Amino acid sequence: MSGTIRRATPGDVEAIVDLIYQLAEYEKARVQCTVTADQLHATLFGTNPAVFAHVVELDGAVVGTAVWFLNYSTWDGVHGIYLEDLFVAQAHRGSGYGKALLATLARECVDNGYSRLSWAVLDWNAPSIAFYDSLGALPQTEWIGYRLSDSALTALATQV
Repeated sequence: MSGTIRRATPGDVEAIVDLIYQLAEYEKARVQCTVTADQLHATLFGTNPAVFAHVVELDGAVVGTAVWFLNYSTWDGVHGIYLEDLFVAQAHRGSGYGKALLATLARECVDNGYSRLSWAVLDWNAPSIAFYDSLGALPQTEWIGYRLSDSALTALATQV
């Protein structure tokens, strides 16, 4: 692996947005992806950011990213990291960058006393599932994810 894993900087935002759109395309959900560079810049580098990112830099270009935020375990009484996006550009997969990004986040957890590193993967994404299994990650099959968005979110919000 000849790339460098590092925290994202404001100059990486355009490249991270591009990778997010590539991920959305890979996940067959490109039409749902609407993030802009201005939004991501404000999220990552505004006052009191709550979302963070690491990137893989290779020969001056960003070729991979991990976008994450802190979550909290009431059972453990400490934070953890929730990995929102992990993506390495197609041409650079199999080079160890995905594992290096995850190892960096694991180090972030260990160094800060966080109890877990969590993420979700689409049930049809066999290559990623095999990769995560190879690292010793365990699927949380007893949990079902739920989401409120769009009109359902708005409708529930009006009930307050």
